[in-house]
Amino acid sequence: MYPHPIGYLRSLLVFALLLTIKAISRVFYRHDVRFVGDVPDHPWRGIRLVAFLNHTSLFEPIFVGAVPNAFVWRIARYGVVPAAEKTIRRPFVGALFRFVASHVVSITRERDHTWNAVLQRISRDSMVIILPEGRMKRANGLDLQGQPMTMRGGIADILEAIPEGRMLIAYSRGLHHVQIPGRMPRAFKKISMRLEVVEIAGYRKEMLARGGIEQFKKAVKEDLERRRDLHCVDETESDDRAEPRLSRRA
Repeated sequence: MYPHPIGYLRSLLVFALLLTIKAISRVFYRHDVRFVGDVPDHPWRGIRLVAFLNHTSLFEPIFVGAVPNAFVWRIARYGVVPAAEKTIRRPFVGALFRFVASHVVSITRERDHTWNAVLQRISRDSMVIILPEGRMKRANGLDLQGQPMTMRGGIADILEAIPEGRMLIAYSRGLHHVQIPGRMPRAFKKISMRLEVVEIAGYRKEMLARGGIEQFKKAVKEDLERRRDLHCVDETESDDRAEPRLSRRA
């Protein structure tokens, strides 16, 4: 079955944009990105869900500079990204974020029809990219309202909608040294991230074992907060260390 020409054209445009961001990122930033835990063969294959933890800046698309082109194409062709309505409405940034994936769905902070639209976009080929904290961490380590950065329950809904495949957990080590919200970005910095590949079927089974379907959402939130706190260390700790190379086994 041939792809719809308009949808395929959009994918090509998104791919071109992401490759441009990747090229800019590799020119202006050093990348310290590596896998943690057990690394499977071909870790970039079979990813159905990307959970991006420790959301600190709208400048985070520069992390695309560290991923293989084949994975960039998957984002462009099959990516589903829930994006905050507030972000999408911004004059320049909003226009950019509308083209960071095949399907960018504007959502509110409420559990309403906008979230249902995200779930309805998930097909057997989709790769959902989500920021489970649902808001941005400020330089003081808290959100805009001064509250701790906790996980929200939407990622549990997505795990229920995607029964198998792999989840890529991306632990950002922070970008406040690159761009604090509301300020101009700084170049020639090192950006750090750790990656972990988790089999979704096994992860779902483990979370369900902690309390059944009634406690599934709570178990997922607590587990991801634990993993984030383990791997998302302070960004300044690794800013001046030697840069390891990212494994590109595709």
